[in-house]
Amino acid sequence: MRVISGKYKGKVLDGFDLEGTRPTKDRVKESVFGSIQNKVKNSIFLDLFAGSGSIGIEALSNGSSKCYFVDNSNLIFKTLVHNVEGIENGIVLKKEYLDALKYFKNNNIKFDIVYIDPPYHLGLMNKAIKYIEDNNLLNESGIIICEYEEESPICNYKLIKEKKFGKTNIKILKKEDSVFQDIIYKKLLEAEKETNNTSKRYTLEEVKDSMYDFLNKQ
Repeated sequence: MRVISGKYKGKVLDGFDLEGTRPTKDRVKESVFGSIQNKVKNSIFLDLFAGSGSIGIEALSNGSSKCYFVDNSNLIFKTLVHNVEGIENGIVLKKEYLDALKYFKNNNIKFDIVYIDPPYHLGLMNKAIKYIEDNNLLNESGIIICEYEEESPICNYKLIKEKKFGKTNIKILKKEDSVFQDIIYKKLLEAEKETNNTSKRYTLEEVKDSMYDFLNKQ
């Protein structure tokens, strides 16, 4: 298992066959980072169920300014610490995921990108997303990347991309920032005026989708 791109490309990482881990396959990792390449540089990144740390290390390799790695397994943690050695701006925390999220809340630490790939079939993903959403741990226009098999993410964030790789699913969710909310409101007023003068009617989702298309091209 190696870093596939960026500053640390080719660095060998331990933990591919470590019990209790399920490393993200290279083709999945390559696709994910291709999808978010414009957001990674200078971002604050959270690798929440870090395992070997390969996702967070890939983020740092591609320009993230800081990455927090969180895992609570004694065996996995030793491998995680070893893999992050020599990687600049990596912070490793041995905490249960909710304790880590509470720590971030209490210390006013927010993120631009959160990667969530919890153990499957335990219902942890949506609990983590709910805490992040309820406690505003995403920065403006921040994103959450979910890797899962069956437990699809449920939240109020905007789904901006999804892909499937065999049994593995990836969904990328984006927080609607306050500026975007103002744009939606103005767009709705314009749509309301046009509706009064024509037969055209807009739904809120149509307006939101059109504005996302516009902003994502900027």
